[in-house]
Amino acid sequence: MHMAERDPRPSPTRTSPRPRPPKPAEAARHACEQLASLIVHEPEGVSGVARQEDGWLVSVDVLEVARIPDTTSLLATYEVRIDERGELQEYRRVRRYRRGAADDA
Repeated sequence: MHMAERDPRPSPTRTSPRPRPPKPAEAARHACEQLASLIVHEPEGVSGVARQEDGWLVSVDVLEVARIPDTTSLLATYEVRIDERGELQEYRRVRRYRRGAADDA
């Protein structure tokens, strides 16, 4: 059979697969990276990750003022919301505290 005699078949349509939502560790990493690009302080760690209907809410701890001794340094916790693609939607500082201070029970 020659090429011209073949039955032309439509090529299957490829739909782009829906991006898979980030896992908790990926959500935390995305939140830290994107927060660091917006504020002057580097994240020290993540103290919470919560799945939400439209993405993730990540609590990121940041060193805002380094002091000596280190236990008197000022830290802050930021809530960072990211969507299903891992893109930052909003952030806000929710708490500021001394490194050596204990949480109220």
